[in-house]
Amino acid sequence: MRHATCSGTRAMTERRVLAVDDEQETCDLLKMSLEREGFSVTTCTSAEAALELVGAVDFDLVITDLSMPEMGGLELCERVLGTRPNVPVVVITGQGSLETAIGAMRVGAYDFITKPVDPKLLAVAATRALRHKGLADEVKRLRTEVAIDEITIPSVVGASAAMRRVFTLVQRVADSEAGVLIHGETGTGKELVARAIHDRGKRKEGPFVAINCAAVPASLIESELFGHERGAFTDAKVQRTGLFVQADGGTLFLDEIGELPIEVQPKLLRALQERKVRPVGSNREIPFDARVIAATNRVLEDEVYERRFREDLFYRINVVKIDVPPLRERGGDVLHLARHFLQIYAERHGKHEIDLSPAAAEKLISYSWPGNVRELENCIDGAVALARSSRIEIDDLPEKVKSFRPERFVVSANQPEEIVTIDELERRYILRVLSLVGGNKSRAAQVLGFDRRTLYRKLERYQNGTAGGVSGEGAPARL
Repeated sequence: MRHATCSGTRAMTERRVLAVDDEQETCDLLKMSLEREGFSVTTCTSAEAALELVGAVDFDLVITDLSMPEMGGLELCERVLGTRPNVPVVVITGQGSLETAIGAMRVGAYDFITKPVDPKLLAVAATRALRHKGLADEVKRLRTEVAIDEITIPSVVGASAAMRRVFTLVQRVADSEAGVLIHGETGTGKELVARAIHDRGKRKEGPFVAINCAAVPASLIESELFGHERGAFTDAKVQRTGLFVQADGGTLFLDEIGELPIEVQPKLLRALQERKVRPVGSNREIPFDARVIAATNRVLEDEVYERRFREDLFYRINVVKIDVPPLRERGGDVLHLARHFLQIYAERHGKHEIDLSPAAAEKLISYSWPGNVRELENCIDGAVALARSSRIEIDDLPEKVKSFRPERFVVSANQPEEIVTIDELERRYILRVLSLVGGNKSRAAQVLGFDRRTLYRKLERYQNGTAGGVSGEGAPARL
């Protein structure tokens, strides 16, 4: 009778694999193939001995043969998962039948591969299983973790370095009276940041009054901000107090200030300088005491350069600037936010203890989120409503998230018709960078290593069709 043996490298902190097969030769082949790919491998020729090891060592992955004496691979898989439910198991079988695959999946195996084992397929299966485990561990950690930054600013969820910089600026500027300009793409949570500043400042007991400058017709924006007298215009049947005065003692939040009509901008500048407003149709001026915080999804430096925004007003509101990063630049915050929204919408839809499957979590992380936090919230709301179990699966996600494939900017070309000139290659790359930074020309120039004027000149040439073509891979909708 052959004695079971276990051998392998000393337990390491990463990519630890237990390979189980009753044939020592197969164990040696598995060990050699996986160690070549950087895994730390322990081998075992007995399922019973393997179970003892699993109970004593924190393996990241178990790979087991299907047919072994005394205890087969399916039973081993079931017992491993009973002891360590977070450890994926890959089953190796000499019978690549559908029944075998179904049997392996039923007992909880993550994957199965057939003999003879292809080393490349083995490495792919192991890497994929470990990625699955990593995501499962991350989801589990987020379920119980209370992030320090979330305690600091409950309304703004996130733990990434980019968001910690935002939190730090919020804390530092909250008690001052300095004007703040919050910049970020649509849906990044600019108003939440403004409210966080208000709630931590000396004016927190006063009102927080918000207006979206893009949502008010140009003919009415002056009346909304400064108020009007009765009879000042056709529909002015009663006197109205403007938002500046309504915000007295508190904070006035001017969202999307970049959309403010150019003819209203000098009046806003005067109000900020004089701390007084003159209602439409009135000769009297009313003092106000409100802190003004502005926000925009536009690059106001570019708007000033193109004479769509007054330079003096820009410097008045841009005393302290806070850049709220897009969701695609916030790394693990996607899962932080997803967990946050899961709690909210699970309760709202009457579904308790709902969670993300690792596969769904991987899709959320890989998606680019052009609509930022607002789009993610909408996605989770719909996924919770559609979920058929206590876990959000890939099928519960919106089609555009499920089918998303990350873009790649390819420089090499194998076909003669794909080869382009250096000028055309530069054009495509510049337009691609501009697209990736959301049209922010100042930021694109910084990434490309140009000054802004050089970038403007190049973009003007492309728009006029004097360099390369007029269309290209990665080109934004408008320059």
